[in-house]
Amino acid sequence: MAVGPGTLPTFFPVAGVRLGIGSAGIKKPGKKDLVVIELAPGSRVAGIFTRNQFCAAPVHVTRNHLAGEAPRYLLINTGNANAGTGEQGMKDALSCCQALADHAGVSAGSILPFSTGVIGEPLPVGKIVSALPQALADVSESHWAEAASGIMTTDTRPKGASRQIDLDGQTISISGISKGAGMIRPNMATMLGFIATDANIAPDVLASLSSELGEASFNRITIDGDTSTNDACMLIASGQSGGPEITADSPSLPKLREALREVFLELAHAIVRDGEGATKFVTIEVSRATSVQEALDVAYTVAHSPLVKTALFASDPNWGRILAAVGRAGVDGLDLNALEIWLGDVCLVRNGGRAADYSESRGQAVMDGEEITIHIDLRRGDVSERVWTCDFSHDYVTINAEYRT
Repeated sequence: MAVGPGTLPTFFPVAGVRLGIGSAGIKKPGKKDLVVIELAPGSRVAGIFTRNQFCAAPVHVTRNHLAGEAPRYLLINTGNANAGTGEQGMKDALSCCQALADHAGVSAGSILPFSTGVIGEPLPVGKIVSALPQALADVSESHWAEAASGIMTTDTRPKGASRQIDLDGQTISISGISKGAGMIRPNMATMLGFIATDANIAPDVLASLSSELGEASFNRITIDGDTSTNDACMLIASGQSGGPEITADSPSLPKLREALREVFLELAHAIVRDGEGATKFVTIEVSRATSVQEALDVAYTVAHSPLVKTALFASDPNWGRILAAVGRAGVDGLDLNALEIWLGDVCLVRNGGRAADYSESRGQAVMDGEEITIHIDLRRGDVSERVWTCDFSHDYVTINAEYRT
């Protein structure tokens, strides 16, 4: 169950980035569950990671390796998170890095590992190492779609986005894949995202873009309010397009930023559309708040409310649940007579109660759609924020109750 067609785009190859897929059989025999991403020498990588203090061993290793030498390979496994595994988990992650380094003829410090799956179980190093030759033999610039499938866990479909733009006469390609369906909440989500471009981006600009765009996309989605141990979103610039280095002062930077923003958002939205058991894609907009934090507090209180989310699943315009969530969001001095709450183009709340022109039939017409917008106008400032979420269905409970079986 998912919202929208969910078809993969035609991926534009990114010069200097090749992807290979293998089958380690970590959770299911024969499953394609191992992905290797090879980067051309000189490629630059920046990323954002989970803020969960129980972050997984591969998160620690990737952070450490990024602070050292230039990355040459990304190694991604599904079926096992290698989280909550203590010192042995660190050793296992490093062992996988060393094994890939030995096969590829690079240093272990140039390998960035990523894992996703069940928490608390030892990483099956032997299975991963045995599948490395298969993945390395498979590397190709054209294997984005295969890699999108290879990083899935409870996802029902692969997720990808791709763009090509012209920058100063150079054709720049951008392609990305993501995974995630549950345990999704900002900071970031139980998600992995890999976006690559062949643009030549200065390191400080790459780091700034990674943080800025990740905050406005992957850190604005929520499925269930849980924060994973393994989240990572990596932005790669291979520099193979042949164009000049893009710095903070480059006239071409705004155009590149906008293309990257579109890819980040498309990949983040794809996660919400494929939320575990999701039947609705919901945009929550908060306008005229006094601060970003205030706007987000209101948006997330509504987005995380089980009563709101179950009403969304039932297509029930039970607007009182939205009103109650706004009221408990912790906004000091909230003027109940000033704010308005809208469901699509239908005003639900005005002057402290149900809008005079509201009717159940109009509210029902909005709720019957797959894509819904809830807009809360606080009328007390000039800050607006937006988050994306989905409903809670019976299937969400089933998927998570049976996750390890």
